Amino acid sequence: MSKLAGKVAVVTGGSSGIGLATAQAFVEAGAYVYITGRRKAELDAAMAQIGGNVAGIQADSARKDDLERLFRTIAADKRRIDVLFANAGGGAIIPLADVTEGHFDDVFDRNVKGVFFTVQAALPLLVEGASVILVGSTAGSMGNESFSVYSASKAAVRNFARNWILDLKDRHIRVNTLSPGPIRTPALVGLAGPDADQQQALLDRMASLVPLGRVGEPEEVAKVALFLASDDSSYVTGSELFVDGGRAQI
Repeated sequence: MSKLAGKVAVVTGGSSGIGLATAQAFVEAGAYVYITGRRKAELDAAMAQIGGNVAGIQADSARKDDLERLFRTIAADKRRIDVLFANAGGGAIIPLADVTEGHFDDVFDRNVKGVFFTVQAALPLLVEGASVILVGSTAGSMGNESFSVYSASKAAVRNFARNWILDLKDRHIRVNTLSPGPIRTPALVGLAGPDADQQQALLDRMASLVPLGRVGEPEEVAKVALFLASDDSSYVTGSELFVDGGRAQI
């Protein structure tokens, strides 16, 4: 039997990278999946790639009104949520001296405020025993040059899980953090700018820091997300599970 047969999942930031790969894995495991994205063209392309049992809702997770509209739409479909994958976010490599208030606010709005209000807005629809998966990062637990704002935001996400397992214990809702290392996604290569040679140089540099000697693929993260979403992880809550090739363990 498929691991998520008959389940309903929500994947924020599901139009590319880790979010798209995870939405695909959830559908293949039997779930009906709602994905969100800020850009309609990318959202439409993602739905076409997934192929079925998916609904796309254009929404910016940094906007509370968009999140409320997302969950109103799901409620109007008369669905409850078994799995919430809070993935939307982002950041940029900027030295400490060059960080602006606008950059700081943007990163924390997307990675901290967005995650907080995604989970809060979903609470009325989460079933008893639901699985909530927060996407963290190896950056949240180690030092990274010119990446301090992003790193701090992901440390906050990790701490949400520690607290929410207490807030939600009476509903038996599991909350875990999935923390990828360097993964070959549009967001990662985009940190190097538009030049293909610079993008490859970034990937090569990151691969040299990983004990397994390579960057990961979105599908490898999606497999771990499926584990956390399913009953295979029924006694796992409050944890941080790294998918990083060993990067944060050295």
